[in-house]
Formats: sequence, C-alpha cells, structure tokens
Amino acid sequence: MGKEPAGHSTLARSMGLTDVFAVATGAMISSGIFVLPGIAHAQAGPAVVLSYVFAGCIAAMGMLSLAETLTAMPKAGGGYFIVMRTMGPAVGTVAGLCIWFSLALKSAFALIGLAAFIEVFFEMDHRITGTVLCLVFLGVNLRGVREAAVVQKILVVFLCAALGVYIITGLDHVRPDHFLPFASKGWNAVFSTAGTVFVAYGGLLAVDSVAEETRNPGRTLPLGLFLSLIVVMVLYSLAVFVTTGVLPSGELNDSLTPISDGARAFLGRPGFVLVSAAAVAAFISTANAGLITSSRYLLALARDENVPPFLGRISSRNVPSVALIFTTLLVIAVLFIDLKMLVGAASTVLILKYVLMNLSVIVLRESRLLNYRPVFKAPLYPWVQVIGVVGSIFLIFEMGWKALLLATGLITAGFAVYWFYGRIRKGREYALMHLTERLLGKEYAGDALEDELREIVRIRNERDFDVFDRAVQEAIVIDVPPETPSKESLRYLEKEAERLGCPDCERVAGFFRKEAEQGVDQVMPGVGISHLVVRGEDVLRLVIVRDVNRLALGDARVFAYFLVLTSENRRQSYVPAVAALSQIVLAEDFEKRWLTTKKKERLKDILHLGERRPMA
Repeated sequence: MGKEPAGHSTLARSMGLTDVFAVATGAMISSGIFVLPGIAHAQAGPAVVLSYVFAGCIAAMGMLSLAETLTAMPKAGGGYFIVMRTMGPAVGTVAGLCIWFSLALKSAFALIGLAAFIEVFFEMDHRITGTVLCLVFLGVNLRGVREAAVVQKILVVFLCAALGVYIITGLDHVRPDHFLPFASKGWNAVFSTAGTVFVAYGGLLAVDSVAEETRNPGRTLPLGLFLSLIVVMVLYSLAVFVTTGVLPSGELNDSLTPISDGARAFLGRPGFVLVSAAAVAAFISTANAGLITSSRYLLALARDENVPPFLGRISSRNVPSVALIFTTLLVIAVLFIDLKMLVGAASTVLILKYVLMNLSVIVLRESRLLNYRPVFKAPLYPWVQVIGVVGSIFLIFEMGWKALLLATGLITAGFAVYWFYGRIRKGREYALMHLTERLLGKEYAGDALEDELREIVRIRNERDFDVFDRAVQEAIVIDVPPETPSKESLRYLEKEAERLGCPDCERVAGFFRKEAEQGVDQVMPGVGISHLVVRGEDVLRLVIVRDVNRLALGDARVFAYFLVLTSENRRQSYVPAVAALSQIVLAEDFEKRWLTTKKKERLKDILHLGERRPMA
C-alpha cells in the first residue's frame, strides 16, 4: 500500500449539519432549475415535471447507498475513495478523475447561467465574467472550508426563500390548459429528459468530497443528504410545475431564464428582479460548492499516488490549495465548451457515479469485511441498489448515443491516466478481492484493507488509542481449530500459550486447568472473563481465546474466553479492562462477528472497534 505523500495531513472536522445541507443544496439548486426547465420543456413538453421527479427518485437510491458507504468511510473525495477501496485502482482512478471533471463542468455550467442573467443588465462576455468569479471563489476557498461554508449557507437561505415566494404566489396563476397534451413529446422523451435534468441532482453527491471535514459524520452525513434531497425535490417539482403553468410553450421552450420569465409573467418587474437575484445567488453557490467538492477528489487521488503527489498538498489554512488552483483552471478552460455538451457530459458522469455507489454497497456487504462498519445502513438491501443501477443505466441509454460517446471518452481518458501513471505505483487491496476470495474459496486478499478500515472507523468515532487498545494490540490470540476434540482443547490452550510467549506460562497453564474444573464467570452466555496476577512489573496483557465448538470450563460452554493478566502493581487495571470487554461483548452482533471471522488476528479488530467508554 502506497504511503501518504509528504505534506499531506488530515483535514479539520469543522462542518456541521447545516454546512452539509448548504453544500448539497447549494450545489443542486442552480442551473438545474434556473436554466434547464426551458431546455427540458422543449424536449418533453409539460410532462417535464415528471422528468424531474423520476430523476430525483433515481438519485434517492444512489443517495441511500452513498450515505451508507460515507458513514463507513468518511474521507476526502468520498466517492473516489469508496470506489477505489471497493472496485480497485483502475476503476477508482477512472471514477475519481471523471467525477472531478464532472463537478468542474457543473461549476462552469453555473457560471454560464450566471452570465446569461448578467447579460440582461450588462453586455459582458460570459467567459470573462466566469474567469473573474472563479478567481474570487478560489480566494474564498483558500481561506478555509469553514469560511466557504458560511458563504454557502447565506446563499442557500436566500435562494430557498426566493423560490418559496415564487412557488406560493405562482400557484394561483397556473393555467391547466398549459398541461394539455401532457406528454406531448411521448413518454420516451420524458425518460430521456430525466437523464438530461439528472445533473440538477448532482450536488447531492458533492457532499461525499467533504466527508472528512464533517463533525459526527455517522449522523451528520446521512441526515444532511436526506434533508437536502427532500427539500430540493419539492422545490424543483413545484417550481417547474408553476413555470409550465404560467408560460406558454413557445415562450418557455429553450429559454435560458425560465424561472425569471415565469416570475415576470405574474409578478412583473419586481418578481423578475427577485428571481433573477436568487438565480445569481444559486449560480454563485453552485460554482463555489463545485470548487469545494471537486478539489477534494484531486486531493484523494494524490494521497493514493494515482496523480502527482503535489496535487494533494494541504496549506497552512488546512485546505488542499494546489488542488483548488488546478480545479479553478479546469473550470475556466471548460467555459469555452458548448452549453448542451456541458449538460450531457456532466449528467452522464454523475449517473455513472450513482451506478458505482450502488454497486459498491453490494460488493462491500457481500465481501463481509469485518471492519466495514457503516453507522447508517441503506434499507431494503439489495433491491434499492439493483433498481438504482438498472434505472441509472436506463437513463444513460435514453439520453442517446452522444451521451454514451461522451461517457466512453471520459472513461478512456481516466483509464489512460491510470495506465501510464497510477498503474506503475504500488497496488492497493480492495473489497472485490475479498468477495472473489469468498466466492471461489481461494486466498487473494491480505489484511491491508481491514487495517485501513479499522483506522478510519477509529478516527470517525473520535476515539484515541488508549490503554485497553494497547493491551488488545499486544494480546495473545488462541484460535482453537474446529476439528480439535473437546477433551484436547485445554491441552491446546496450554501449548499455544507457551508457544506464543505468554507471561508466566506455567502459572497461566495451571490457571487454565483450574478454570476447566471450577468454571468461569460469564458476562453473557458463551463469553467468559477471568483475571490472573502474574510475576513481573507493569504487566497488562490479554489472552484471547475463540472456540467455535465452545470450550468447556466447568459447567460453562464458551465460544469466547478472555484472560486478563496483570502484575501485582497493575492489579487495579483488571476492573476497567473487564468493564471495557463487557461493553463490547454485549453488542447485538458480537457473537456473529466472533464466530464468522476467518483470520484470528481480526478478532482483535472486534475489540478495537467495539462500543465502549475510554479506559484510562
């Protein structure tokens, strides 16, 4: 496994629930609602409302899978990081670069939309406007993610309020005849248009890139994602409904300012100015969020050495400064690309990301990695994931051959970077290897991924490496072979304790025999814990025993047995050690994890990651 390049460090956890909500919502509510409805209406007719709803439902399935994987692996560049650890370096590198590119495209798309509104009041080249704004956003982000998130929250509050005013006042002016015929372009057009407007929900996945900077990610990330999607789906559906109902088709079709035009139709000049101001705020919000999120993908790629390591350098203000600068340059460059090509490219890549998120959950769960421990689990597994994959692929094909060609081109470019750069670096273990190992019964994977996931969970839970963790790390693990006759189990324990260098082995062997005769205290059925004082100074060691056939200790039959060894001067450590063990073994899934874990060294991970209070 490659080392982390010099100059890299962990990003500060400074973002709360409102910050996550603002990043996701701000990244979604922009061109997807202030520009796209006119283009989408020209393709699907009044049924475009359903296109937005259908796209949102497909996004919801991807969101559930993303929330699960993010709570297990809250790291910068979350989508890339998850795919890399699930599908391997080739797929991971392609996904990371494509998502970085698509988020930059989304920022550029927002800037083009912003230019369309500015041109209403001033005659300016959108490329000049976009370049200036990109540099302004770069300056804000270089000051720190917290400062950028504050700007984001202010913008989101304003644009949600403006859209709320537009919807509430506009509902009374909706004309039913504007919806007839409803699916005037045919139902195929409704679904193909859903693929086009899917980019409107792309900001939902933008949150994964700042997962490492989120406080209490196990709760904050899924809740922030859920709230953002619900709010945005409601606003999108109602805003498109009102716009379709107040504007004639000829005026709405291909308009680049559809919501503003709708506001002018029933609120006059003041309404047009209000909604235009909201649109400007939305475009600024999206472009800003795009820089925040896409730069974290370059950071994650650099950490894994799949792109040059200097791209992952973190500044004194704890932001990925080099990645931010390169992302800004990309956004400026793509301002020269055709508008519809921008939409198609961004939507296609974002749909592919949803496919990968759903597939990742299936691979991670079926690989049965011990240390894959999401705080939130997607419901109705695997049906949500299967429907999400099928629905996403359906959208891509409905978008036509140009979308497929764009996707193929981006994937090819990403694979070229992997082949000529990332491939020659050290390889990395991934979950698909564990799944293949499980299905074929052959050993392909080592311990690197399990070790990495263990450390990620420990950091996520914000728990320091304490005295108990040290004792677990240095513990003697004895895994009684299943074929061992029950009468021979005790003798096997004695031999293994001596072979593994157990302190005061003779006394420990005698204690085993005593326990076998007199029994052991059970903290729960099948789990025994004992204490023995041994010779020496400052000794605190654990002997961890697993016996799937259940070890006979007096009248007790235990599958897990823990012997706490202390020297006389550490005798007081026994009680907190037993308290820690008791909290861990009482977990609902402890027995299942303990008995199904294949490698005995992974038994330590069950204790390292178990829920307990810190031990002094």
